[in-house]
Amino acid sequence: MPRSRWQLSRRGGGGDGALSHKLAIGAAALVLVAAIGVGVGVEAGWVPGVGQHSSTTSPGVGPPPPPVPGLRLAPPPRAPRVLAPTTGREKVRVDRLRRRLAGDLRLAGLGPNVGFAVSQLGNPAASWQTGVSDVTPASTMKLLTTSAALAALGPDHRFTTTVTQASIRGPIVLVGGGDPLLVARTPTARQQASLYPRPASLQELATSTAARLTGEGVRRVRLGYDASLFTGPAVNPRWPSTYIADNVVSPISALWVDEGRVKAGLEQRSTDPAAFAADVFRNLLERAGVKVSGPVRPEVSPRSTKELAVVSSAPLQEIVQHILELSDNEGAEVLLRQVAVASGLPGSSTAGVSALRNTLTGLGLDLRGATFYDGSGLSRQDVLPVRLLLHVLETAAAPSHPTLRGVVTGLPVAGFSGSLGYRFIHEDEVGRGYVRAKTGTLTGVSGLAGIALTRTGQALAFVAVADRVPETGTLTARADLEQIAATLSTCGC
Repeated sequence: MPRSRWQLSRRGGGGDGALSHKLAIGAAALVLVAAIGVGVGVEAGWVPGVGQHSSTTSPGVGPPPPPVPGLRLAPPPRAPRVLAPTTGREKVRVDRLRRRLAGDLRLAGLGPNVGFAVSQLGNPAASWQTGVSDVTPASTMKLLTTSAALAALGPDHRFTTTVTQASIRGPIVLVGGGDPLLVARTPTARQQASLYPRPASLQELATSTAARLTGEGVRRVRLGYDASLFTGPAVNPRWPSTYIADNVVSPISALWVDEGRVKAGLEQRSTDPAAFAADVFRNLLERAGVKVSGPVRPEVSPRSTKELAVVSSAPLQEIVQHILELSDNEGAEVLLRQVAVASGLPGSSTAGVSALRNTLTGLGLDLRGATFYDGSGLSRQDVLPVRLLLHVLETAAAPSHPTLRGVVTGLPVAGFSGSLGYRFIHEDEVGRGYVRAKTGTLTGVSGLAGIALTRTGQALAFVAVADRVPETGTLTARADLEQIAATLSTCGC
């Protein structure tokens, strides 16, 4: 799996993204990662069961090599199976789940407020919930946001950043289209070889703009910038006031580079990401041979205007994977506003919350008891029913909602990728590769919500959130959650 530049250099905001990412990749993990995808596919009916082949010949075993004079070789040994054959459709017995998890759910490190739910994909009757019914979701909130974005926009949707000009003597305008992953400089060929998703860049846009202008004999312009796609406060009023001052998260804008960071990979963020992006574009445009006269000012691009150049983001499904894997707070907040815009509402966080609720309700999700104010889970005032988080996972994995599949396939894999890349390494390594889940972390909150593939091929959706963890007990709570997930992956239920 290619690694993104963000995995290598960035750190997200106050939730899971602030954690360091260390990939622990081994040959066994790679095999088990593939097993999870197959297991979920079996449950959803996308692929045949493990061990089912169209030919009676075992895969990877061919005829013996032709004889060579003076050398006789025995036929190669039959390749051993990685997993025992299974259809993955064995019914889960809830009583066995309860017995297996009884001790894990009482681990002291989780604190007194733990919500847990589990169900077998494709078998809604096999479900069980225990503990508190409502929790502070932290970054598991991103499961709702990404699901709504995929439903409202479609997995192939791309966000565009454009340069327009209303008249031959008028200024050119850099127009932000709400691309969450727009970067300043085009990645080098070497970087692109391991980059996922591949971002659009202002450098590419400046080069195309300069080529268009000079081709028309223009070598000096005035420049404006338009970030009006998003409205309302750039900083969510439900967030702690320290988030911006402490560089936890950037002010949210429809126009920025490197998610508002003044330099890619650094925590320092601009207080005005749109103006900063426009200044970067000005410098890139001048290096491409077009001088910019006067100051760069905010301007609204008229609807009837000439488009000089455009760059497009990666497909939304790839952006969703990035946001889920790295728990990207800024990316989730941009998608919240994009859901509002797609619904014909203003691009504000308030309208985004309303559009999010409407979109999820349209998917058949029951939002009674759910209160949330953002798309990232950074607000400590967010409250979600545990059953809702479980239902989101079930819906994303259901054959009836193929556009949401990226929510399941984009989850971090235990011991391999994203915010789980450095977890399930020691005591609970049996879950490595068999669990893929969204993490959720705030001070006092630790959670996992995702899919565990059992050794007998059953795909289990699960949610485990503890939201009254002692401030010094985050690592212990995290380990206890890993133990719960690992228990699910070894369950012969």
